Amino acid sequence: MDPQKPLNNQPPAPIEDTTDNAPNMGGGLPVIQYWAEHTLSPEGPKLWQTLLHKSACLSCAWGTGGQKGGFTNEVGETLQRCMKSVEAISAEIQPAVPLSVFEQRPLSALQQLTSLEADRLGRLSVPLIHRAGSDRYECIGWDEIYQIAESAFRQPPERVASYSSGRSSNEAAFLLQLLIRTLGSNNLADCSDLCHSPSTVGLKQMFGSGTSMVSLENLKKADCVVLIGSNAPANHPRLMNELIQLRERGGKVIVVNPVVEVGLVKFASPAFPIKSLLTGSEIASLYLQLAPGSDVALFVGIQKALLEKGLVREDYLQAYTENWQDVLEQAKNTNWDAIISTCGVSQTEIKAAAEIIGTSKGVVFAWAMGITQHDNGVDNVYSIANTALLTGNAGKAGAGTMPIRGHSNVQGFGSMGVVVTDRLKQEIQEALERLLGRSLSRVPGYDTRALIEAADAGQIDTLICVGGNLYAANPDSTQAKRALGKINTIIYLATKPNLGHFHGLAQQNTIIIPVFNRFENPHKTTTESGNNFVRLNDEGKTHLTNADLISEVEFLTELAHRLLGDYPVNWRRLQDTQYIRQLIAQTIPGYEKIGSIDQTKEEFTIGGRIFTQPKFATPSGKAKMFVTPLPQLQLPSAADFGIPESIPSLVLTLITGRSYSQHNTVVYKPGDRYRGMPHRNCILMHADDVERAGFREHQQVTVQGDAGKLENVEIILGSVRPASALMFYPEVNVIFKARIDKRSGTPAFKRVPVVVYAG
Repeated sequence: MDPQKPLNNQPPAPIEDTTDNAPNMGGGLPVIQYWAEHTLSPEGPKLWQTLLHKSACLSCAWGTGGQKGGFTNEVGETLQRCMKSVEAISAEIQPAVPLSVFEQRPLSALQQLTSLEADRLGRLSVPLIHRAGSDRYECIGWDEIYQIAESAFRQPPERVASYSSGRSSNEAAFLLQLLIRTLGSNNLADCSDLCHSPSTVGLKQMFGSGTSMVSLENLKKADCVVLIGSNAPANHPRLMNELIQLRERGGKVIVVNPVVEVGLVKFASPAFPIKSLLTGSEIASLYLQLAPGSDVALFVGIQKALLEKGLVREDYLQAYTENWQDVLEQAKNTNWDAIISTCGVSQTEIKAAAEIIGTSKGVVFAWAMGITQHDNGVDNVYSIANTALLTGNAGKAGAGTMPIRGHSNVQGFGSMGVVVTDRLKQEIQEALERLLGRSLSRVPGYDTRALIEAADAGQIDTLICVGGNLYAANPDSTQAKRALGKINTIIYLATKPNLGHFHGLAQQNTIIIPVFNRFENPHKTTTESGNNFVRLNDEGKTHLTNADLISEVEFLTELAHRLLGDYPVNWRRLQDTQYIRQLIAQTIPGYEKIGSIDQTKEEFTIGGRIFTQPKFATPSGKAKMFVTPLPQLQLPSAADFGIPESIPSLVLTLITGRSYSQHNTVVYKPGDRYRGMPHRNCILMHADDVERAGFREHQQVTVQGDAGKLENVEIILGSVRPASALMFYPEVNVIFKARIDKRSGTPAFKRVPVVVYAG
């Protein structure tokens, strides 16, 4: 099959020539050009209607929308929609996938599609099933769907599981966890297990709350932001507006990243057409290009420099923290040689960062998956939060810790209790037990990686996926495909096709249920931002004609009714989502206002999470600090990969990352304009490494990990740290297994040992 041949008569995506025209700043006129092309195209009227709809942005957790209007954020600022929002909407307002794509093309053909091509097929509009022994999907009626689903869920509870993503609503999330837990299972895997789980685990242990302690309003009061392991210009463009404003008021931005991302050096924001769009705005005051996975060493070094400069707030530590003496002792006793050799950042640069942090009035420490996707991700979070506490930058306005969440409602799913047992808040557990009239199961349950391992061991019979792409999101794609193939029944709730629907096929029945997206839902829903702000989404209508769609809420409540009758609630009554919100108000701490939001239309910041006073949500009211051991970052040799000395090769630390036009596993354009990478099968390398190995730019090489290899990979020279490299997720997942942080279950996507060799 020709991968460039479209399956729905749409033209293939153009291959961008990005190698010779990589920009010298992020954002700018290309964003305006993109907006113009889409909003003035035939899809323009529907696109504008959706942009103006009173619902939260479909893209990242920094999005806008809700009752203040589609372009407005929680503090009333307008012009806050970004290009990623338009990309997401444009994908959702495509025509329906022609039925011939599924009924006439075998799965072997669909499995040749890229993520971009799968997404461009269009919208799912009718329920589909793949049956054992068949080579394609076929249509299925609702009576048979519920018959199969009901039988599938009447299995021992430990053999039933769910997986979810942040594309859906709080209401669907609450129903999902209530259904699974009422059935007696705690197998509530979620996409956050693969990304920000270390943030949740680490911050909850330290502060009693696993989310950002910084609201957008308080971020605007900071005079320093330390941005760690984040490519915000590509993944959270709206955050760049806050950094631009901070620099304009005289503040500083310290960027910590193994890759010099051009948008973190300079960014041109369309939100400021006069002062930023054409000339660009300086972002980084100091850029620390550390070795991947060495963040603990860097922050222990910053702590040591703070001690040496007399910038540690011991009065604050004594009054508001626990275990601070041990943290200070570690920083004092760790020698500079060990710190510098581990992180690769000079003592001069580390001391410069400490000076800025220690003398700023309010410092916000923000991070993304460059921190969390390591086998010591929780330690990384500890070390950042320790640094905040040593300088008194927690529990006051304009300061604190701020994990930057990815998907628009991924944090809401965690808030609703879509977590394994040991991460479920005690208050939620007790409320659910009152509702059920019995104790919840104490079996820990499977997070995402544990779910794949259990499925691979033949221990899962039934899986329901509420959004997401479980197959593509996991390391070791071969194992993920094999594991999903051992599950008897998989039910996917989705708006569009993705690679998981073609590769993640169950042993017996794989059902795809087409659902409404956020701005189409026939009922009101809510979502939660990464800064703890709850938005109310109005009802909408779909553009699809003669479509047989269902809402996630309707499907989950009907399935629950058939399985459980009216225990512990009248499930069918919950198809009116205002009753779900009343249950949420009684169950979820800080969500009390959601019970009346239908009447008040009052969106709100969740209580008990934004700390502007140094009294935290721990039993003692004090923050608990943790000693963080320096990581051991030795790489294997080429021989360990089975590569003989006679073949020119180079062992590198591979960072997996998303491209400029990508959202999670969904790819909107094949290349990356910012990094000068023209297609997906590239490896970004430092010029010194290329020369040292005897390679050349644009040469095609093989990249091998511990689970497989990719061939014909094109070398692109870029500003990645020496001895490191970058390739695109999810395509590169096929080559590695990834080490796991045992405390959070999160894979080490950001530090993957690989060997690169010619041939």
